[in-house]
Amino acid sequence: MAPRTFYIRTFGCQMNEHDSERLAGSLVADGLVATDDMETADVVVFNTCCIRENADNKFYGHLGNLKTLRESRPDMQIAVGGCLAQMDGEEIRRRAGHVDVVFGTHNLTRAPALLRQAAAAGPVVEILDEALPDEQAANGGQLVAALAAERDVPYSAWVNIQMGCDNSCAYCIVPAVRGGEVSRPMDELVAEVGSLAGRGVTEVTLLGQNVNSYGRDITRRRPLFADLLRQVGAVEGIRRVRFTSPHPKDLRPETIAAMAETEAVCNHLHLPLQSGSDAVLSAMRRGYSAERYLERLAAARAAIDDLAVTTDIIVGFPGETDEDFEQTLAVAAEAAYDSAYTFIFSPRPGTRAAAMEDRFVDAEVIAERFERLRVVVERTADHRHRARIGRVEEVMVEGPSKRDPAVATGRTSQNKLVHFVPPDGRLPAPGSYADVEVTGAARHHLTGRLLAVTSRPSHRVRIPVTAR
Repeated sequence: MAPRTFYIRTFGCQMNEHDSERLAGSLVADGLVATDDMETADVVVFNTCCIRENADNKFYGHLGNLKTLRESRPDMQIAVGGCLAQMDGEEIRRRAGHVDVVFGTHNLTRAPALLRQAAAAGPVVEILDEALPDEQAANGGQLVAALAAERDVPYSAWVNIQMGCDNSCAYCIVPAVRGGEVSRPMDELVAEVGSLAGRGVTEVTLLGQNVNSYGRDITRRRPLFADLLRQVGAVEGIRRVRFTSPHPKDLRPETIAAMAETEAVCNHLHLPLQSGSDAVLSAMRRGYSAERYLERLAAARAAIDDLAVTTDIIVGFPGETDEDFEQTLAVAAEAAYDSAYTFIFSPRPGTRAAAMEDRFVDAEVIAERFERLRVVVERTADHRHRARIGRVEEVMVEGPSKRDPAVATGRTSQNKLVHFVPPDGRLPAPGSYADVEVTGAARHHLTGRLLAVTSRPSHRVRIPVTAR
């Protein structure tokens, strides 16, 4: 008998993507096989996000489309996990009776058992309010789950360094769905990175809701993120260390020093601004002022050579005035970002900001502000990219371009996307490192010519591709 197949669709951030890798690893360990064809999959899993409303809407749209497919294939199982499931478990079952299993963020690896339970006894909704420490920690449970993950690529990996968040940003639902901040032990993390390096991984991205505060719950005094950067950066075989996301209020001098002094740590800092107005930042409960933000950004740029800086900015937070927005434009211009993720405020039920309905900004005003911000951000991004023309960049090759298979793509240490055409027409293998001369620039990518392939990948263990 052929093994059952599964398909995973991920909505949301890198944390969700990594959760999907761990989920896929659990399903493979249970005897299932990944497929990229949702129409024929025996199990379809939606791993959800509840940070922004458009992610919710997209999820429910896809879930509705599955109803007809399920009616034609009664043996098919549908599962929903992740942040939205943690928040709205019973509501999902009410709105979509064709869903077999709903599980939250804290019982991710129980999905195989819940699928079996649903097949035997009917639909299951299991949402835990907190993680199961005995199940997850016994015998290095977190480490085992991470190493069993099914990754999209064999040369790059995400490493989850903490769960939950202790901040209280007014617009954010994460603490409610992922709980308070819990850091994983440093020796476990270093061991995980060492094992990944042994499998051929050369780039790791450390994940957390606020990586800068990593370890504060362990020491009860100071965060350990700078120490973690140094230790991970010293692991043999690891050439690049990235991290996301840091919180500006917790960007400490020792973290900046670790970034500057640890060769493997990439010269890229994603530092969410959210607003340039002190009044709005206070209403958001962000814990810093625009001046303090710019001071810490300046300190990082002064210490770290050729630092690329990206950010997040929310437009239209409740009560944002024209003057507040002008201050955001001014800070964005002064910060001169390499790129920015700009978002229109989306009220999430259960957050402080959602209760500010009487102060919501008119949609037409938000649209006009959003466009003005885009112009400022793209102007500085274009300027910073053009300044790189003529430079030779070390690029980690990701594979052929989606638009043109004759063109190779890769990323620099600054996380800039580079498109280049090999002179002999042969694309370097994904995971290779290459020297590329930058010959052109656009707002969102660079173009260049290949000078030399400096190293090729050696993957000791094939890590299967996970369906998305």
